[in-house]
Amino acid sequence: MLIVDDHAVVRRGIRAYLEVLDDMEVAAEAADGQEALARLDAMAAHGELPDVVLIDLLMPRMDGSTAIGLIKEQHPGVRVVVLTSFGEMERVHAALAQGAEGYLLKDADAGEVVSAIRAAAGGEVFLDPAVARGLTQKIVAPPTGLAALTGRERDVLVLVAEGRSNQQIADELVISERTARTHVSNVLRKLRLTSRTQAALFAVRQGLVPPRG
Repeated sequence: MLIVDDHAVVRRGIRAYLEVLDDMEVAAEAADGQEALARLDAMAAHGELPDVVLIDLLMPRMDGSTAIGLIKEQHPGVRVVVLTSFGEMERVHAALAQGAEGYLLKDADAGEVVSAIRAAAGGEVFLDPAVARGLTQKIVAPPTGLAALTGRERDVLVLVAEGRSNQQIADELVISERTARTHVSNVLRKLRLTSRTQAALFAVRQGLVPPRG
């Protein structure tokens, strides 16, 4: 294994814990992504590439996310697990998109770190529970803004912005006045607006209708 972190005390602490385990061997350490790539190249030259790289994200010279992409490009058989203090979804997505097989936060239990390394070595993905919850919430979160509206509701929004009454909307769309009223209510609810005037302003800002007057 290769441990990559710009804090020597973190690297030494992880190394000390892992090396007492029978199935773990730390081959080298690196202080940033650039040094990590150099270490891997040297190890590859001797046919001694590690199974897993444990890497931080925020480091000098070359950050972890960039390094992950280069590691996977140059040494595709090496698995990468992120161990960082940052759990923002943008960072998680970037790391996973670059090819990371695991993502842990630094407040994780030592046992979770070991589990993530073993999972990666076995070709599986291991995510910190907090990170997994964040990803799940983003996936299941309902769409907002225009994306939340159906095609018919967009038509209604445009007509509201043009100053049409519910009856005029009903006549235009050949629906009942009651159905038109329901559509208007749904548009306001989905856009989290409280009045037709706000809906009209929203439609103008979105470029659905030109400004009036």
